[in-house]
Amino acid sequence: MLLDKSFFKGRTESVAKRLLGTYLVHRAPEGRTVGRIVETEAYLFQGDPACHAHRGMTKRNRSMFGAAGTSYIYLIYGMYYCFNVVTGPEGVGEAVLIRALEPVEGLELMKRRRGTEKMKNLCSGPGKLVMAMGMDAGLDGAALDSKRLCLLNRDAYEPRIRSARRPKITTTTRIGIKKGAELPLRYYLSGSEFVSKK
Repeated sequence: MLLDKSFFKGRTESVAKRLLGTYLVHRAPEGRTVGRIVETEAYLFQGDPACHAHRGMTKRNRSMFGAAGTSYIYLIYGMYYCFNVVTGPEGVGEAVLIRALEPVEGLELMKRRRGTEKMKNLCSGPGKLVMAMGMDAGLDGAALDSKRLCLLNRDAYEPRIRSARRPKITTTTRIGIKKGAELPLRYYLSGSEFVSKK
């Protein structure tokens, strides 16, 4: 089942935790890929110097100020794209970075895109997962309830009785940043082998 718009409302930290265990789906001309979200990071408008929106809206971060439940995709190091889920009210620049996925569907396509046969290495990092899923800047600002790009709840692939249980979540500080590095805004499924770095 698609995540409805109400799912993305509320505190960004809470949405970052709720996204764990849900499924990201991308349909490209060459095929469909699906990954279970196992690691996220929250980025906040206020009091978070690592957030792209911290100093206000720019051409680069405009999508971050959009409606909750849309995508914010940006380029890092001039080479890799990162995928974020926009949260909070429109006009408030907050989002959740999707840091790692557990590959679920379209595995051979993911392997070709990534040039590796190692399952653990397909989506264990924000740049890796975007590449494996075949996403790019053309999806920046896209609604996350379309046929091409969407998020499904845990019941989409797991028995309802299992998904009713709350997953165990580890909270820690974020990775690969200098400013705001002390803030405990990174979350991951405690037992997952696909987390980028524990």
